[in-house]
Amino acid sequence: MTDVFINYRTGDGEKTAALIDQELSRRFGSGRIFRASKSVAPGRPYPDDLLNGLRRSSVLLAVIGPDWTNFRERLRDPQDWVRRELVEAFARELPVVPVLDGRKTDRLSKKDLPGELARLADLQSIAFSTQDTGAGLKRLGDVVADMVPGLHDLDLDDAASLVPDSVVNTVGDVSGTAVQSRDFTGDVGNTVVKGAGGPVHTGHGDIYQNSRHDSGGRHFSGNGMTYFEGDQHGGIQHRFGEPDRREDDVR
Repeated sequence: MTDVFINYRTGDGEKTAALIDQELSRRFGSGRIFRASKSVAPGRPYPDDLLNGLRRSSVLLAVIGPDWTNFRERLRDPQDWVRRELVEAFARELPVVPVLDGRKTDRLSKKDLPGELARLADLQSIAFSTQDTGAGLKRLGDVVADMVPGLHDLDLDDAASLVPDSVVNTVGDVSGTAVQSRDFTGDVGNTVVKGAGGPVHTGHGDIYQNSRHDSGGRHFSGNGMTYFEGDQHGGIQHRFGEPDRREDDVR
């Protein structure tokens, strides 16, 4: 479903309309924003697709550039598409937001408008300056998000994915719960994990840390060597400052 319809005049505001479309599409999804030159596919019936897009929308943004009111004859032409879209929006009581693109004045004058469009002069508008397009697009996106609650803000999804406290588990083939040490610091069932450099597990079995384990029960130990064998009960010792030796090795 289209939520935002962008109304603009070719020759007066089409570049700003394209910028608005690009930003709102990035933030809410391209399918939620209707701009005729993008949304009407080649070979499609232009009038039907355009009016259907308008009727599916929740708000119309009317991009009004510096020369917009100079097209007075066209604004009075019932077949002019800028006029038709605005008249259709008013008839459907669709919210219309004038976006004043680079205009020296911040409000339209009723004397410059045909009677069917005079309501534009009474509507609260948004000034859009090409000297600070980033701020203007951000503000416009926030206004649209407030006016159309059904819009899904993709920026919020991106922010949530960057929360530092989130836990990401890439361990496969695990029955139960697995937490990687890089993602967690704290207590896990009486086991403390703090910046571990390798796998940590609890339960039955052997744990070898920074060592080489040969089959047949032979283990190598020496400076900085730590290993745990059997059920993990009792103390943990580290041996430093002694020559390396091979334990349980028959020469």
